[in-house]
Amino acid sequence: MSAVLSRGTPPGPPKKFLVTGGAGYVGSVVAAHLLEAGHEVTVLDDLSTGFREGVPAGAAFIEGRIQDAERWLDSSYDGVLHFAAFSQVGESVADPEKYWVNNVGGTMALLAAMRSAGVRKLVFSSTAATYGEPVSTPITETDPTAPTSPYGASKLAVDHMISGECTAHGLAAASLRYFNVAGAYGSCGERHDPESHLIPLVLQVALGKREAISVFGDDYPTPDGTCVRDYIHVADLAEAHLLAMDKVTPGEHLICNLGNGNGFSVREVIETVRKVTGHPVPEVAAGRRPGDPAVLVASAAAAHERLGWNPSRADLAGIVADAWEFARGRDRRLP
Repeated sequence: MSAVLSRGTPPGPPKKFLVTGGAGYVGSVVAAHLLEAGHEVTVLDDLSTGFREGVPAGAAFIEGRIQDAERWLDSSYDGVLHFAAFSQVGESVADPEKYWVNNVGGTMALLAAMRSAGVRKLVFSSTAATYGEPVSTPITETDPTAPTSPYGASKLAVDHMISGECTAHGLAAASLRYFNVAGAYGSCGERHDPESHLIPLVLQVALGKREAISVFGDDYPTPDGTCVRDYIHVADLAEAHLLAMDKVTPGEHLICNLGNGNGFSVREVIETVRKVTGHPVPEVAAGRRPGDPAVLVASAAAAHERLGWNPSRADLAGIVADAWEFARGRDRRLP
């Protein structure tokens, strides 16, 4: 049963939603939660980074691009949850036009399709990368936005685009700015190619698929000298999306950070993986990476207040255990 229902939230009347990018990591988990809450779900994904088997059972599937959303979106839909975006920071620096065309141009086409079809609710998958180097910790929604990569800039551009749509055309929308999403939900977990996120990379070492984990800098002004990040369980994240879809009102663009409000260092993550998996995880010292802030932690006060959202899976060991179960299961399924 969905955590949304099991935590006492009464299900509302069934609705119909389009989930763009629903074959990817976060989109597939949100689609699963929508189905478990009794809703009808259509996933739109071009499978450029997603996986057909990631689409949860019970969801209709359309293989296509968000640029062509007008071909499938009609007035029967109650809302759209938008995850279809490229999300690799390094790649965005090397190939920025790819990010402008897809993340910004694709969303512009999606908004036009929604306007034409009369679909007036949107929840957008945004990112903490919109803030760039933090001016204070924890980061709040009123802090300056100064992204340091085309990826973050493309997401911020979409946030501005959505605000304009709300003001001019009465869209009801929320942008949810994620920090570090981790963990797994059933058969849905992280499998990026290439992988750049710390927890799945450390788990690759535990699985014997990588010789060691690189620690980029051990002289930061943090308790153990390594960077501190805010990790949020993907199922907690999914619940916030369902709450946001219920809370948005016409003409308003709600922006909320999603995080636990607590940080874990790189070394804490590595040590937690050792304890959870029972496997050694060799470390290799490496220099600092340019642009890596010492601490990135979210204030989720706005999400608590506006959405009634309270993450229940903040324990790092639990997040790692769920990710480990998914990684081992996927490893057994590979040829």
